[in-house]
Amino acid sequence: MMRVALIGDAQSPHLLKWARAYAQDRGVSLRVASSRGFLPEFDAFLPAAHRLALDTRPDPAGGNAAILRSLPRLGRWLREVDADWLNPHYLTSHGTLAWLARGTFGLRARIVGSAWGSDILLAPQRSVLHRALTSRVLRACTLCTSDSRHMTERMRALGAAEVLTFPFGLDAMPPAPPAKEPWLFFANRGLEPLYRPDAVLDLFARVRAVQPAARLVVANDGSLRDALVRQAAVRGLADAVTFTGRLDAPSQADWYQRARWYVSLPASDSVAVSVLEAMAHGCVPVLSDLPANHELVREGENGMIVSNADLDPMPAMAALLPRADAIAAVNREWVADNALFAPAVAGLLSRMKELSSA
Repeated sequence: MMRVALIGDAQSPHLLKWARAYAQDRGVSLRVASSRGFLPEFDAFLPAAHRLALDTRPDPAGGNAAILRSLPRLGRWLREVDADWLNPHYLTSHGTLAWLARGTFGLRARIVGSAWGSDILLAPQRSVLHRALTSRVLRACTLCTSDSRHMTERMRALGAAEVLTFPFGLDAMPPAPPAKEPWLFFANRGLEPLYRPDAVLDLFARVRAVQPAARLVVANDGSLRDALVRQAAVRGLADAVTFTGRLDAPSQADWYQRARWYVSLPASDSVAVSVLEAMAHGCVPVLSDLPANHELVREGENGMIVSNADLDPMPAMAALLPRADAIAAVNREWVADNALFAPAVAGLLSRMKELSSA
């Protein structure tokens, strides 16, 4: 049986999803080390004896020296675990931990490093040190995973050897949506500068000026929330924009099912699982002009790419709306064929087993 030690933030639903996928493979013995604690959902499939909570408090903005100070404790635990593979998620923090633990504690494990987006697309641009560290971690990985072709190219340029590229996809396809509300917009990226929620509000304001029936539901939270609520009020949009805060999965699925349009306009991104979810629920995606988004959307065919935030979005939306049901069907078929998570992880594990026996 192949022993895998997952290293990341186990209070993230994304890491929970990876852990579940590993745990479902009978050929894998899973251990998980978390830089923080664990979501309660881990109790259903991972015994407490197979976990390590480092209880640090990472800063989403970076500068997470506290994570690195947990190296001695993590290294001792990993030495006892004696894993075949270490799988760190988010390479500039947990990837660095895995690389240092392997060298400092003489671990035999190989590293499969999983990039999440900003660790490759943004962090190496911050400084020469960040770029050198990211490159060193990638070169220490026997295998890497990426969720977009664009990010894979960046990783190879930084020194990655073998990279498997697959979206961080869905566990299962949702049911086909019922009749959509034609002018209901849904947005659920974080209310942080990276995700440009102000641009989402600007785009919606232009729509609302022409289409009084338009409504926007903003389903997340973050440091910009209070400012966005004030902006919506000042612009006369308070009755048209609903800020729900973070939602549980069923509530979020309900908005996906009802909304005709899904808006995601970050400054940097790889293939986002929320965009895949929206496409699977039949929303027409309205995305920022980023390389990874062009891997999902063909402008004017199955969604919109917003290349200039100052342009009036209504002509493009008016052209797409009569075909919205057909677009939904095409996008759902693409997600079913290309973006389900379990087959992708099965392929990754198969490759890890091949490398282990080589």
